[in-house]
Amino acid sequence: MSNKNYMCILRTASGECEKPSPADMEAMHARYQAWQQKFSENIVSMGGALGSSGAVVSSDAVKDGPFVEVKEIIGGYMMIQAQDLEGAVEVIKASPMVANPSTSIEIREISTP
Repeated sequence: MSNKNYMCILRTASGECEKPSPADMEAMHARYQAWQQKFSENIVSMGGALGSSGAVVSSDAVKDGPFVEVKEIIGGYMMIQAQDLEGAVEVIKASPMVANPSTSIEIREISTP
């Protein structure tokens, strides 16, 4: 069975994040690097943070965006591979990103035609 691709969307509850100390940042970075190394075969792209400017396009308009609610909630994305959703969940559960109680990661399978 071949691996499936999954988009992982980083969500952070607005106003609930404390700024970590430099020592906490260093420890988090080490945990993050270890996680990346352990799951290097699953990680397709580390994606990145989303910028604060953008646009919302519909059939009749183009509006400035993203709107405040989205900017404060969706912080970034990444792409991973796994045999199934359960495997993708295991990769993300091991991530230090979900150790923060105000952070969650939505996992969505990318369908291929």
